[in-house]
Amino acid sequence: MYFLKSALSALLLLCVFQNNSFAQSTVQDSLEKKKQEASLSKWYEKLSLRGYSQFRYNRLLETNPKLKCDQCDKSIGEGQGFGFRRARLVFSGQVHPKLFVYLQYDYSSDVSSSSRNFLQVRDAYFDYSFDKKQEYRVRFGQSKVPFGYENMQSSSNRLPMDRADALNSAAPNEREFGVFFMYTPQKIRENHQKWANATHKGNGDYGAFTLGLYNGQTTNRPELNDNLHSLARLTYPIFVKGQVIEPSLQGYTGLFTIPKENLSAGVKTNQNQTYLDQRAAGSINVYPRPFGLLAEYNLGKSPGFNPATDSIEVRDLKGGFITLSYRTELYNGSTLFPFVRYQSYDGAKKHEADARMYQVREVEFGAEWSVFKNLEITLSYVISARKYQDFKTDYDEKGRFLRIQVQANY
Repeated sequence: MYFLKSALSALLLLCVFQNNSFAQSTVQDSLEKKKQEASLSKWYEKLSLRGYSQFRYNRLLETNPKLKCDQCDKSIGEGQGFGFRRARLVFSGQVHPKLFVYLQYDYSSDVSSSSRNFLQVRDAYFDYSFDKKQEYRVRFGQSKVPFGYENMQSSSNRLPMDRADALNSAAPNEREFGVFFMYTPQKIRENHQKWANATHKGNGDYGAFTLGLYNGQTTNRPELNDNLHSLARLTYPIFVKGQVIEPSLQGYTGLFTIPKENLSAGVKTNQNQTYLDQRAAGSINVYPRPFGLLAEYNLGKSPGFNPATDSIEVRDLKGGFITLSYRTELYNGSTLFPFVRYQSYDGAKKHEADARMYQVREVEFGAEWSVFKNLEITLSYVISARKYQDFKTDYDEKGRFLRIQVQANY
């Protein structure tokens, strides 16, 4: 009898052990199956869709309808009214642990003064990462040129309505076809991703250290000479008692060819309309916690019109800006950002007619009200003095006007 009880006990223990083993095996098989299913998910299932639209009116309290700005908002000045400044759609996603893709389209682009709201490619690139942490990567395609802080800051996050002339004239529309190597330590990469939003006004991860080669003929334009622009940038955030300060140094050099359609009949050029184009810039950004500051200045040389000789020559340029801001939380999670920016620029705009020479002095102050995550309203008052000279025009206008923007984020 004792032997029989012992045998039954042993048999019972064996059954329990087998059941436990079977259960563990079933759970393990289930987890393994889920991993396999995840790894087999289609690449398009990893893409996200987002965007924003900016609706503007720039002619409130206008004192001079002849004051305009071709490089910034074309709906400033006479003959203009309501319009979209930007209307963007972004498709992006980590389609593979080592491959990130990004496509951005703008459906408010103008092809002429009478034809508006055309779809245009803004960004089309992919990043290949050499490591799992994505600290080392190479970007291929058309993307923002890593020159300056404000240039790389999304217009959905920037406080002033348009980018400052001084640094934006280096790469109009900010983008170019090229190849860029970027290195960012994992911790800094995570912080950049966290700060690239409307609250912190960040610009995202474009590398703590960046080297690049790009065409240098501006957005959506073909290369016109056999020389590529080369670029280097170094930036690193510093944490000081709850505040984040990010200094940056950057520079580029190359040759720029002025397209024939940008040349007036009679203007003098060198033999191949190709000129030295190089700049160096310093930036410092203090994230708004709650006080914010962004200051940038650049020096360089580029093709520019000389009215004394009616010719385009390599000319010096200089200029920069400073923006002060303050972030304050309001009721129901809304946020108010009062700001003021002063900018100056003395130099050419290589992409405009005859590489016009400019003198810009401008103050803009206002406030951005983030009503909730998907809706922002900005009011700003501009006091501006703009001069430029090309072969046909000697422009000199001053004025003031109030601007309003309603932005939808989706």
